[in-house]
Amino acid sequence: MGNNFVPLKRDQMKVNDVKYSPGALMLDVEGLRLSDDERQLLARSVVGGVILFSRNYTDPEQLRILVSEIRQCNPQLLLAVDQEGGRVQRFREGFVKLPPLHSLASVYAESAEEGRRLSHLHGWVMASEILYHGLDFSFAPVLDLYNPESEVIAERAFTDSVTAVCDLATAYIEGMHEAGMIATGKHYPGHGTVVADSHVSLPRDERSAEEILENDFKVFANLVNLLDGVMPAHVVYPQIDAESAGFSTIWIQEKLRTQLGFEGVVFSDDLSMVAAHASGDPVQRAEKALAAGCDMVLACNDRDAALAIADYLEACQHPGNHRLANLHGTPRPGLANLYNSDSWNEALLELQVLQS
Repeated sequence: MGNNFVPLKRDQMKVNDVKYSPGALMLDVEGLRLSDDERQLLARSVVGGVILFSRNYTDPEQLRILVSEIRQCNPQLLLAVDQEGGRVQRFREGFVKLPPLHSLASVYAESAEEGRRLSHLHGWVMASEILYHGLDFSFAPVLDLYNPESEVIAERAFTDSVTAVCDLATAYIEGMHEAGMIATGKHYPGHGTVVADSHVSLPRDERSAEEILENDFKVFANLVNLLDGVMPAHVVYPQIDAESAGFSTIWIQEKLRTQLGFEGVVFSDDLSMVAAHASGDPVQRAEKALAAGCDMVLACNDRDAALAIADYLEACQHPGNHRLANLHGTPRPGLANLYNSDSWNEALLELQVLQS
């Protein structure tokens, strides 16, 4: 497990000492090391974050070098990944194999207390290992309701019960926070019930407003005070708004900000996904998402789109967002000895029950 690995050391930004506003664009990089063009791109002030994918990873040592290269471009950049577990785990070789969140459902059904305990451990293990390797956060947890027919969520979700999802997610988020990582709930107000995959089409949830608000939305409503970030779904809920949630002032400003009082960060989902194309070209998508209330927009797997958005943000002198400065990881004391600690080894043994 690489017991001799030393985690990156860098100054942690304290919430009360925020003096800057990171740029509003999060983008990706092509490979295992930065190119010269990417170094120049990441140094632009409108770029506030980088998200890593499986193509950016081979082993912990390579990751350490890449993270260091990114930090050298701009120490304030947020560095993120999708490390949920199950089929969505970008770093595998040399990392703990994380079970999907849905594996907790059967445990919780037998014993809510045991389900909560293992969910807390899952969140803590995931967050600790990501922070140890120098990143700031994983986009987690998934708060969608479980539906086995979903083409994109399915076992990524805890379960189909609002009460159980809230219970398990609370424990999971507390585990993340204990490690020193912020929590981002996705995909607001709920992507799990629809079948279509927003990566390849624009899903529509035709249920009544009452059914959506009393189920999927209620999960976010119940957890809003625990969440540091929220990522809206590229899904249209026509009984509430004709715009998909990530471009909707109703969903973001009226319901999330005003009704629920959410004060954290709103991330767009990837603006390069097919579901987002209905909102125009890349610049129009970014403009629309920011106008709807997103604090940071993601543009991945389409460098031309990312460059166009960066040019647009510079042209309009977008000020960035002070909320983003609060998202840097704050690893707890003792993390440098993570892989040698008793708590780490005990947690791994406990999580083995979820692998069956």
